[in-house]
Amino acid sequence: MSAWLDETLLTTSEPERRTRTDIFALLREESCHHAAEVTAPGAGWLVSSEAYPRSALALWETTPTSPAVLPCGTAFDVVNVPDIFGRRMLDQLWSEGPGSGPVAMHRGRMMLFASPGTAQRLPSLLDWEEWGDAVPPLLCHGTGDAVTIPPLTPATGEGAGSGPRWVVAPDTRHPWLPGPDVLLWACVRAARTGSSSSVRISIFPPADQGAKVYDVSRRR
Repeated sequence: MSAWLDETLLTTSEPERRTRTDIFALLREESCHHAAEVTAPGAGWLVSSEAYPRSALALWETTPTSPAVLPCGTAFDVVNVPDIFGRRMLDQLWSEGPGSGPVAMHRGRMMLFASPGTAQRLPSLLDWEEWGDAVPPLLCHGTGDAVTIPPLTPATGEGAGSGPRWVVAPDTRHPWLPGPDVLLWACVRAARTGSSSSVRISIFPPADQGAKVYDVSRRR
């Protein structure tokens, strides 16, 4: 099934390619490292997953440096992968693919926000894919599940890097979200890259950067 993906999903226009180049240049500049923050439209999108979004947002705004727990399956699904494999997936999505939606880190795992329905469809696609066995176990959160969301505003001071944090923060009311087809492509490419003797993680800083995260602005 390696040829299943419509390559038109991965094509980008010239302005998008220039934007991507600018993004990678920014991420390579250590002086530009900063914590990603959710904008007001991005927060509105996150709480749209709740039955009463205005009440949920008002409550969250009273403690903006605290994480929140939001349900999946309506505004978004979440694909939860091990840190290193997730970094390989993001590298593929940004260097060869259409980019990513919002992305967060929590407890050594990466959470990729995806279109609703992805949590149900992606595991079955991986079962059919010849490289599926090379993909580490994924935790797919969909309808009936809830996930811990990083704070609206990054915490500072002691223990600031211990909780969930944004890698790509949402900043629009209608962010683009990858579906199961795009994430399957990214999983397969990441698995192939992991099996190679030379692994290139081009958009991430060295491991000693600790809790620093990056706000990628083309797809959120």
